[in-house]
Amino acid sequence: TTFEYWSHAACVLPLEDWPLFAFRRRAYRRRGFHWHKEPTRAIRAVRKALQAEGPLTTTGLGGAKKSADWWDWSDAKTAAEWLLMLGEVACVRRVGWRRVYDLAERAVPPEFRQAPTGTTWSDDDGVIGPDDDTCIRDLLCRSARVMGVGTFEDIVDVHRLLPSRALPRPVLEGHLRDLVEMGRLVAVAVEGWDEPAWADPVALAAGDSASSRTTLLSPFDSLVWHRGRTARLFDFDYTMELYVPQKQRVHGYFTMPVLHRGKLVARVDPKRDGRTLHARQVTFETGPRGGVPPAAVSGVATALSEAAAWVGCDSVRVDRVVPATAARALA
Repeated sequence: TTFEYWSHAACVLPLEDWPLFAFRRRAYRRRGFHWHKEPTRAIRAVRKALQAEGPLTTTGLGGAKKSADWWDWSDAKTAAEWLLMLGEVACVRRVGWRRVYDLAERAVPPEFRQAPTGTTWSDDDGVIGPDDDTCIRDLLCRSARVMGVGTFEDIVDVHRLLPSRALPRPVLEGHLRDLVEMGRLVAVAVEGWDEPAWADPVALAAGDSASSRTTLLSPFDSLVWHRGRTARLFDFDYTMELYVPQKQRVHGYFTMPVLHRGKLVARVDPKRDGRTLHARQVTFETGPRGGVPPAAVSGVATALSEAAAWVGCDSVRVDRVVPATAARALA
């Protein structure tokens, strides 16, 4: 039901979106190799190995590196990644950090690799799929659906459809106007925002009846990926502190925001210790007088319990709570 491909980063995406990345596969083919010399023999060998043996990691394809340097890929790794970028190969799962590659013709169901009845897909660059304009319009529409409402920068950043020489801003803005005329997006003004915005009509119609989950959010979740939008929507300044020296960290190594009732109410720095989910620090957003709403405490408790279940833990341990006055209620 999902595949891994280059969206705003290496992302897990719904399988029905596979055809829409034909525009990016074409762009890679037109650009050619960027960082590595084309390993023609290795490309043929990778195709042959996957055809004969099925899903393989780079270990099964001949190894990932030429040397100990992380960037010094082997020809087999370069070939597999190139074929992934072109859509000939798909990543079907991960083993640890390693991708497991398979031929797309096996991994992607035919309905996502063939034009629907009555339509024609472009293959001028040897990449089968909808034409570039269709891909980009549909991805912009899906991006607005993910955002609910967003500015130009918000929407184009979901799949990194950033203005470029090949895709200038006026072209992207033209696609947004087309989607409004088609009724697939609604042009809106948002109180407090200086820029025009677009909304998903379904989300707009739902209004206040829409509800959010209570959950821990990955730092890479679409809701908080665009940090400027996170601050604008939630008044929540969020920074990953993985690369901050330990003594300078404020909230923890891998802080995950807690979403509860449509608000970001806290940050959790979690770690799995055996069968225990260890929350090394829980930092609540406080009210004007420094208090923590009871609903936020119960939301964090729910999110931690659910997260423990995700990773096969049967208990939760909390070390530090900020402010400390909320520790007893959370316990």
